[in-house]
Amino acid sequence: MERTKYYIIFLLLMFCLSNLRANKNVIYNAYITSDMALWKKTIDDMQKQNNKNAAYILELINYQYGYIGWCIGNKKYDEAKQYIAQGEKNIEKLEKINYQLSMLNAYKSAFYGFKIGLNKLQAPFIGPKSIDCAKFAIQLDANNPYGYIQIGNSEYYMPAAFGGSKTNAIEYYKKARMIMESDSVMIKNDWNYLSLLTQIALGYEELEQYNKAKAYYDLILRIEPQYKWVKEELYPKFIKKTN
Repeated sequence: MERTKYYIIFLLLMFCLSNLRANKNVIYNAYITSDMALWKKTIDDMQKQNNKNAAYILELINYQYGYIGWCIGNKKYDEAKQYIAQGEKNIEKLEKINYQLSMLNAYKSAFYGFKIGLNKLQAPFIGPKSIDCAKFAIQLDANNPYGYIQIGNSEYYMPAAFGGSKTNAIEYYKKARMIMESDSVMIKNDWNYLSLLTQIALGYEELEQYNKAKAYYDLILRIEPQYKWVKEELYPKFIKKTN
């Protein structure tokens, strides 16, 4: 009986891991092909699942985080608010069991940033909370790349008059890149890694450091030649501008 119980637990664990890998691959393909309808369907299906374990919920938060960013970038503000609410509830569930608190604080930082994106007037009130959560994420785990990404985002999007610096942001992004690349599992077919490299390329382009920007665009397309946003939009515009 005891052996049977552990065997069932093992099978359930393997099933959960298989689902996580499958969802990761779906989201990655949605990201590189700009198929946000597929992304939305995936997170909606994941949200509807009953008896989600903690790892599954944390993965879902990551995909909600990515989709919210796309919604705000494409002015789908009502949809962004809907997924912010879902994501925050998922974060609260994991906080109650003290699961992966460094990651949760990185996501809390991002969600504060999303709210600023929806209403710039909130920046003085919740901007510091976003930064504090990102710093706390790193305090809890100095090797959490998402904490550095969120500090980088706060530097990148904060106006220079209020202390923002794209140069400083890129250094935080590069720290996150270094941590990610230290673990091959973290970067294989991972949308977060490609997104990070893209943000660095865009940062260098905005700073008019075109040689560095081109090096990152070239790197991105070597890693993933089918990455539609870079291949068909960002890189051609960059080449046209710099030539």
